[in-house]
Amino acid sequence: MTAQVVLDAVNKVYGARNKNPIYAVRDFSIRIAPGEIVALLGSSGCGKTSTLRMIAGFEEVTKGEIFIGERRIHELPPAQRGVAMAFEGYSLYPPLTLRENIAFALKAEKLGSAETDRRVQEIARLLELEPHLDRYPSTVSAGQQQRASLGRALVRKAELYLLDEPMGQLEPQLRAVLRGRLKRYLREHGLTAILVTHDQTEANALADRIAVMEGGVLQQFASPAELKNAPANLFVGTFIGEPPMNVYRVKPAISGGRLSLRSEGEELFGYEAGAVSDEVLGLMARQGEVVVGVRPSDVVVGSEGAPAEIVSNQWIGDQTHLESSFGGGVIVATIPDRFAARVGAAIRVDVPADRLHVFASQGQALAHGRRVAANGAGA
Repeated sequence: MTAQVVLDAVNKVYGARNKNPIYAVRDFSIRIAPGEIVALLGSSGCGKTSTLRMIAGFEEVTKGEIFIGERRIHELPPAQRGVAMAFEGYSLYPPLTLRENIAFALKAEKLGSAETDRRVQEIARLLELEPHLDRYPSTVSAGQQQRASLGRALVRKAELYLLDEPMGQLEPQLRAVLRGRLKRYLREHGLTAILVTHDQTEANALADRIAVMEGGVLQQFASPAELKNAPANLFVGTFIGEPPMNVYRVKPAISGGRLSLRSEGEELFGYEAGAVSDEVLGLMARQGEVVVGVRPSDVVVGSEGAPAEIVSNQWIGDQTHLESSFGGGVIVATIPDRFAARVGAAIRVDVPADRLHVFASQGQALAHGRRVAANGAGA
């Protein structure tokens, strides 16, 4: 039976009494619903693994509280927390076969041999480990060891499953297959899970919501769609998405109801009256200078818009990545089909007003298309 998981203002400080303490996690607060799959996403050193290890009990909480249901677990020993964890570093027992390693997690449940075998076989089928169950960790690949570590966590009955980079060693094709199977397994059994990853594709494929972290601070906790379409700040906007968001620091000029976004005196984007809401226009006018973000998929290459010159034209198998010199920098566009143009060719690029993301110069989101951002109304 799963329960709500709550992290309330959790902090992790290494060397708190030292002259230069290291703040790994700062005031991290989220609520995870029963049966929800959540990803902690960020670059190396952002605090996501420290957060996971505090939940598991392998790191002490410097300040704050962690609950599973009504139980305050952050002061309990790891074995009493009702948590199952798959480690990035496998942590398999070398003298035991993969079958025995997976089954070892069931010893506390005191199951009969038939039920133990059934559950081990179920997990082995899920993770494509059946042919390797009677081999030892030293005789199988890193990817097979990682799958065995994941299996050892999933085979247990727990209130919360913690998955630390659970597929980092797998080849891309197998990883794609197992992502779907893992999500289906978690869904069918109603399991609550927290996944740590630096891989956006993995986070988007598996998680209901994603907590984006940077510098130990939670930047935004939202669905994959919301992170892409309504990033809370410039960091999230540029971190989420591949290729990354195009960004330009511009000064908005409003005359006769027309909005001109200019950089170094050059108009990058221009919009007629009505294309941008009055509320968004007012926000821009008060700022004086803003940062506009443009998703590569929203860049329109055609006969209208600002001039640009192609510097790179890459076909990556299912779409074209077109990079062009633009506005003193570059603009990247993604096109679903092959784009027949050589490097050096002149093109024109445009972005619909309702696809612009507008940020304050300090990074706070102001607007997404015609909508004022949730945290931008008072800017």
